[in-house]
Amino acid sequence: MLEISEDGRTWVLSGPASSYAVHVTDRDELLHLHWGPRIGLADAEALAVRPLPDYWPFESPLDGREEYPVEGGPRFVRPALSVRTPERRGTEWAYEGHDTGEGELRLRFRDGDLAITLHYRMRSWADVVERWVTLDNRGPSVEVLRADSATWTLPDRDTWRLSQLHGRWGAESRLERSALTHGEKVVGSRRGHTGHQHLPWVALDTDATEEHGEVYGCALGWSGSWRIAVSQLPDARVQITGGAGYDDSGLLMLGTGESYTSPVFAGLWTDGGFGGASRAWHAYQRAHVIPDADRDRPVLFNSWEATEFDISEEQQRALAERAAAMGVELFVVDDGWFGARTSDRAGLGDWTPNPDRFPGGLKPLADHVHGLGMQFGIWVEPEMVNPDSDLYRAHPDWVQYQSGRKRTEFRNQLVLNLAREDVQEYLWQQLDGLLSSAPIDYVKWDFNRCFTDAGWPDDPYPQRLWVDHVHALYALLDRLRAAHPGVAFESCSGGGGRIDLGVLGRTDQVWTSDNTDPLDRLAIQHGFSQIHPARVMAAWVTDSPNAMLNQRASSLRFRFVSAMAGVLGVGGDLTKWTEEELAEARDWVALYKEIRPVVQRGDQYRLRPPEGGLSAVQYALGDETVVLAWLQAQRYGEPVPALRLRGLDPTASYECLKTGEVHRGAVLLHHGLRIGLRGDLDAVVVRLKRK
Repeated sequence: MLEISEDGRTWVLSGPASSYAVHVTDRDELLHLHWGPRIGLADAEALAVRPLPDYWPFESPLDGREEYPVEGGPRFVRPALSVRTPERRGTEWAYEGHDTGEGELRLRFRDGDLAITLHYRMRSWADVVERWVTLDNRGPSVEVLRADSATWTLPDRDTWRLSQLHGRWGAESRLERSALTHGEKVVGSRRGHTGHQHLPWVALDTDATEEHGEVYGCALGWSGSWRIAVSQLPDARVQITGGAGYDDSGLLMLGTGESYTSPVFAGLWTDGGFGGASRAWHAYQRAHVIPDADRDRPVLFNSWEATEFDISEEQQRALAERAAAMGVELFVVDDGWFGARTSDRAGLGDWTPNPDRFPGGLKPLADHVHGLGMQFGIWVEPEMVNPDSDLYRAHPDWVQYQSGRKRTEFRNQLVLNLAREDVQEYLWQQLDGLLSSAPIDYVKWDFNRCFTDAGWPDDPYPQRLWVDHVHALYALLDRLRAAHPGVAFESCSGGGGRIDLGVLGRTDQVWTSDNTDPLDRLAIQHGFSQIHPARVMAAWVTDSPNAMLNQRASSLRFRFVSAMAGVLGVGGDLTKWTEEELAEARDWVALYKEIRPVVQRGDQYRLRPPEGGLSAVQYALGDETVVLAWLQAQRYGEPVPALRLRGLDPTASYECLKTGEVHRGAVLLHHGLRIGLRGDLDAVVVRLKRK
């Protein structure tokens, strides 16, 4: 809902439980009024007439109160907008008016020939505020050093605590909470992609718990380099500014008649604690961001850990037959099916099947997989190229590089310059032809190295490749999805290196981490769930001991229950599994299919964090509830603690489908856990249904 004052200078956007209000003064200063519990227009107008503080000249009354700080004038905070022309730098804008439409509020400003529009959208069913900025240049060229999507202003509080998700390859999405101190806390990526080091999300609270207390959260929808700065100003006010690009060295050059639209920076307020914030984020993404989110994702098998580069059609057929017998619904051939790809040293860029390994192309294998009752998928890494490839030999200038400098290789590969239109067209022709050549249902889209030599010697403004690469990626995915609507896409970047609201708007799921150790995954998945839903979180059951990272042994039971917390996949070498293991796996897959709608579409409650001892997560959808619990360690004969479930009707009765226990009111799980958990590294699935 949107309310506008009679003078057209105060606006209130409201969702089910919260409101967001801004005001333009007579001096064309855009001030933030309110973000928090729901208020009405009269409340916002009362806030609008409060005078700004009268500071000494060493401070600015606008700092910490301005809705979107620009560079220039009486301001000292980090600017959200920084532009320059040959004649001047900074912005001296004037308010021109507002308009509404398509569920948006648009506030229009102008600085000479540069039109600046701030966009707001808040749907009536959600408390998520979407904000972004559009720049339109109607005069000579303007260099945009910085154009952040939004600045968020928090209410006055004595203390704040900051939550963030940090990590590295193999250890992504780990939750960290710390006291916010004066100064700036900056998180982001200067690597050309979202990055393993931080997810573009922060949350602030004062004393929230998992289910109670105020939480403010912000999430950026951008899949390239990005930056979020959380600032506690000298007067203790807090602002959060974020957008595309990591530094201020130059974002893009706007020529006459050109425009730029920033990514969305979404914000959420809740008084339902960290769990309430997560559930609100999940519902928002399922309803508005994720394509076809009402369709449950299939159980998949991926060949990588079974075969690595040693691929043949006969071998893949054997794996497919075992996967189908297990109940798998989607069979995926990973790296090694194309070009001269017998290792990571060659072949990237040549997206045609290897004639020795697949003499008839991919269609015979795809037809065989379909005949087994499964969908068929492949792995690609279109944004990369090996120097040892036909593509690079023909077009060595198609990569990012700096003149006169060595071309840095990671994983024996270079980054294609997707900002080039000829590269975009080549990839479209290759991928469209590939998806047309065989009945392919799924594409795992990987990105296995960061930008290093991000140069474009032939371009007059080479810095633009940082932004244009992402726009080209989005356009290519959009074009492929439109041409092949039956194909699903997964975003992967060496695991969790490209997970954000931007790429999630174009892909059906994401690869959470290359780390498939089921115990490590509990912490990774716990952090991931702070912002993203189980519906997109791919998780695999692989061989034990875990060969990739730590050689830790774990039961098949623990591995399956860990992976069942998201989109279940299998990645082990099935040709080496015993008949007993295959039979047990078949039972777990069948159970997952029964609980899948609840896990992938239900409300998630984190009952106990993965900090040692018992860890548990609950999903609730309609009359059904599913609890996944893991006993990470048990010492001194301590009994398994009971779990109090959440989100259920306190007047109803619920039956445990395994034990027959009937619970009334607040459900306290105890017996069902004790019979399922025995010893170290064990796990249990408990299902309840309303009677």
